[in-house]
Amino acid sequence: MSAPDASHLVVSVGLALAISTAARRMGALTTSGATAAAAVGFLVLGFGGWAGGAALLLFFVSSSALSRLDKKRKQSLDYEKGGERDAAQVLANGGAAAVSALLSLFLPESPLPAAAMLGALASANADTWATEIGSLASRPPRLITTFRPAPTGSSGAVSVPGTVASVAGALLIAVAVLFFGFGVYGIIAVLIGGIAGSLFDSVLGATLQVQYRCAVCGKTTERHLHHGLPTRWERGLLWMNNDAVNLLATLCGALVTALLLPH
Repeated sequence: MSAPDASHLVVSVGLALAISTAARRMGALTTSGATAAAAVGFLVLGFGGWAGGAALLLFFVSSSALSRLDKKRKQSLDYEKGGERDAAQVLANGGAAAVSALLSLFLPESPLPAAAMLGALASANADTWATEIGSLASRPPRLITTFRPAPTGSSGAVSVPGTVASVAGALLIAVAVLFFGFGVYGIIAVLIGGIAGSLFDSVLGATLQVQYRCAVCGKTTERHLHHGLPTRWERGLLWMNNDAVNLLATLCGALVTALLLPH
């Protein structure tokens, strides 16, 4: 990726603000989420180029659309946060891609920043598609660590529909590598990176992600409040919430893709 000129940066600011504002009005982002999305969008589009911006837009549009499928059923699941993405969620999913794009300033002739950026976005898209589609599966998912059945929406649980969706989500972003001239091998690298990040997300969810137990119904949940009352710690690291898991997963996707792509 070459260094952007001033006009491209100005256009990037305008587009990032316009898209994040529109997303806020449509209810896809909170106010803080829209602010973070504008920053991420500017960095990815401004320093990752038009192809980077297109990949980010593919992730955001497709994940937002899938989140609306059977929205009522998904609202009954005990995810930590609701449908509107806040700043922490935006940065957890797009922060690694934004920083990777910014690295092109220091490595202008290297393919690594673009590879890491696309790998991070592929991981975020793969995980989001897996969650949104997997939560609608007719059969209960299974924990990735033990393969025992788990309630729908459980951290670290996987299903066949969710896994297929994960691969499809990563592949959607992987196609964008053609605009960077990486060729078919680049598609494979981003695809593998995206899937690796999504699987890493599931492993962290099943092992280290913090979980709480409701004092009323006894259900394990990601939420601090359940039935209007504080929950108590059940397992996991207190700082390892869903946003931390997503951030580490996208970093994994970025690293795997960068390592696989020929330098």
